[in-house]
Amino acid sequence: MRIVTVCGMGFGTSLMLLMEVQAIAKKHGYDVDGEAVDLGSAKGKACDFMVTSSEIASELSSESVEVVSINNLLDKEEIEQKVMPVIEKIAKGVK
Repeated sequence: MRIVTVCGMGFGTSLMLLMEVQAIAKKHGYDVDGEAVDLGSAKGKACDFMVTSSEIASELSSESVEVVSINNLLDKEEIEQKVMPVIEKIAKGVK
């Protein structure tokens, strides 16, 4: 499973988010490969889904994959509650 995490510059926030999503997925028995990128690089990236802040999510609405919008990037519980249903859906092959 491949994800792309997105932030404004493609450095700290998206990398932190990628590491958090990978840790959550591993905790639930899933292996997630991913890439942390800036908004400009995210468009058209090949992946199963994207994760970003609520501020950036609207900029990715035209993407062909699901975009998970996180309100508080420091809230591990929110990230888990929003990301795990998407991971489970993809793992089951439901698009």
